Amino acid sequence: MNTSWTHFRLDRRHPGYWRVTFDHPPINTITATTITELSQLMDLIERDAQLNVVVFDSANPDFFLAHYDIEKDAAKTAALPSGPTGLPGWLDVTVRLSRAPVVSIASIRGRARGAGSEFILACDLRFASRENAVLGQFEVGTGFIPGGGPMARLSRLVGRGRALEILLVADDFDGARAEQYGYVNRAIAENELDAEVEAMALRLAGFDHDAIARTKSYVDQVTLPPDSELPPALIDFRQAFGRPGPRARLAKLEELGLNADGDLERHLGRRVVEGAQALAGA
Repeated sequence: MNTSWTHFRLDRRHPGYWRVTFDHPPINTITATTITELSQLMDLIERDAQLNVVVFDSANPDFFLAHYDIEKDAAKTAALPSGPTGLPGWLDVTVRLSRAPVVSIASIRGRARGAGSEFILACDLRFASRENAVLGQFEVGTGFIPGGGPMARLSRLVGRGRALEILLVADDFDGARAEQYGYVNRAIAENELDAEVEAMALRLAGFDHDAIARTKSYVDQVTLPPDSELPPALIDFRQAFGRPGPRARLAKLEELGLNADGDLERHLGRRVVEGAQALAGA
């Protein structure tokens, strides 16, 4: 299998421990290429009987995974083939990650919104920089339905009320508030995040693979959403591209700087509101 990926790099630090670093300038958006490459990575993860833990981090300290980028062609990702689970590409990646017989850890610096948030929600453990992490599901603020399963995952993780706040208010959450809500396991001081995650990964790397895989599978049975819950929201998300309101809001955000490293992306929770107001007054 070709492992010369363009959106991330893989460091096999130990037979039982891999680190995957997202590196897709300028802001680590998730595209059809990202999904294809992550599917290939999942093939490797699932086949390695020695691997116990995979840590995901970012080469960009300001953006972990910004969000999904349709690349001005909403059909591009929709055209990706279904994965081994039978689910569409993005759902296939996140479901396989959640159910993989290894521990997945998101070490979060910078922004993880939209599909970036969906990715970390699919990870088993989430640790965020207390001073430099921003999480959120901004889609409702743009007239879209979040398509990658956050309704199913957040509701089980943080409870109904907080899930609705995250999804419907569509604002940003810093590391401390994300910890308070249970969005992440813990918020860790910026200068301690790497060392704590590394120590945990090395500890897990030395454990028995079968014991980890079997224990995780029992937890999965009672905590993960059934696959059937996920496709309807993705269908709704895709249908929104055919409605004038969401299309106009998306165009306005692109005009304001969506997918580029600038004030809009750095303060998207606030600027989504401004974009909607500007459109309403146009």
